[in-house]
Amino acid sequence: MAKKKDKKSKFIYEKKNGWEKISKKDASALESFNKKYIDFLSTCKTERETTDFAVAEARKKGFKEGKGDKFYIINRGKSVCFVVKGKKPIEEGVRIIGSHIDSPRIDLKQNPLYEDTELALFKTHYYGGIKKYQWVTIPLAIHGVVLKENGEKVNVVFGEDEAEPVLTITDILPHLAYKIQMTKKMYEAIPGENLNILVGSKPIEDKDEKNKIKANVLSILNKKYGIIEEDFLSAELEIVPSGRARELGIDGSMVLGYGHDDRVCAYTSLQALFDAKKPVYTTIIYFADKEEIGSDGNTGAKSKFIEDVILKAIENAGKEPTYQMLRTVINNSQGLSSDVNAAVDPTYKSVNEMNNACKLNYGIALTKYTGSGGKYSANDCHAEFFGKIRAMFNKRGVIWQTGELGKVDEGGGGTIAKYMAEIGVETLDCGTPVLSMHAPHEVVSKLDVYETYKGYLAFIEEE
Repeated sequence: MAKKKDKKSKFIYEKKNGWEKISKKDASALESFNKKYIDFLSTCKTERETTDFAVAEARKKGFKEGKGDKFYIINRGKSVCFVVKGKKPIEEGVRIIGSHIDSPRIDLKQNPLYEDTELALFKTHYYGGIKKYQWVTIPLAIHGVVLKENGEKVNVVFGEDEAEPVLTITDILPHLAYKIQMTKKMYEAIPGENLNILVGSKPIEDKDEKNKIKANVLSILNKKYGIIEEDFLSAELEIVPSGRARELGIDGSMVLGYGHDDRVCAYTSLQALFDAKKPVYTTIIYFADKEEIGSDGNTGAKSKFIEDVILKAIENAGKEPTYQMLRTVINNSQGLSSDVNAAVDPTYKSVNEMNNACKLNYGIALTKYTGSGGKYSANDCHAEFFGKIRAMFNKRGVIWQTGELGKVDEGGGGTIAKYMAEIGVETLDCGTPVLSMHAPHEVVSKLDVYETYKGYLAFIEEE
């Protein structure tokens, strides 16, 4: 006798792995999409590099700086907006997809270079929420800019070419670590002041030089970049993991790389804008800086940059950019805070409430609220807007899920959503699930990357 199949209630909401739902066409397309994403992630490791890449790509697509129906505006080289005019009058609002392009890292101090025990090292100050122990004994590179006294800007990338040396942070051997590390809390085991970058051990050929190792490093830097020690005072030099992003897993279904948080959302939103048919509403892709340290500063999401961009969009639409018009546009606008969420790690599953946690391969994650504890310091998306995005994604066949950032009293975090909402934009957090978030190498699912792109494309093209 044949076994009866269990009936599924039409009233039950069921979650399903995206690989069991995805079409053959999308399964093929996501491989090509992720190959280009891996190339992007391997090259763009700082906010400046991401801005430069995005602007170069936009110019190829016909975008012009500050004018026309397709334009971009750069904010100090570290934040940028791309705007495409929509079918509807701009006073009916704009659509904003806002991500951040800074990532946790280690910065050089202004006076970084010193010599000790005949070794040369850089002093550092870490940026954003990192686990310090994750950054020791791995290959590191320098990315950034140096401003010389004559105003010349020198771009620095050292430690990425396979023919070039890398840098590292040393750690003490376990044989001698018991008192100095092993008996301490993990947070205290490696103090921030111990994140010193080893950069040299060879003396310069100068008998009269006191600090011969340091002098030799400066000589090499001068030959390669034309800089002197004082130039470090007016530099922004970031220490990031060296090497390319890679496919991950025996099945090659994931991507391992530095900076998925949040450049995965930046890349997917920009590609969605490039690939979209004529947007219904004027659409803005917003790349913000400084999110990892609170969104402060004139390149962070707390700044007035997005309002300035909307004013320019109003002007380019042939309307008078008055304050009243600005408020009308903003109050009619809708936005996605395109930031990542924490995927469930099976090794540390206890920090999640599983009914409301996102997982790899279940698609783009909609996060109604972030914050901590009792939703403190969060944008809590209104049901009406969440319902609209839900219906939109279902209509377009986007694979999506919901998620929150851990159990209620476990911890929490934030995005730029609240800053978008505070000026009047209806806002929902919406991005890619990530494993090992804020580590030197993070993990995403190829399927989730592609579904993130599809979700943003739907948001741009749908009513």
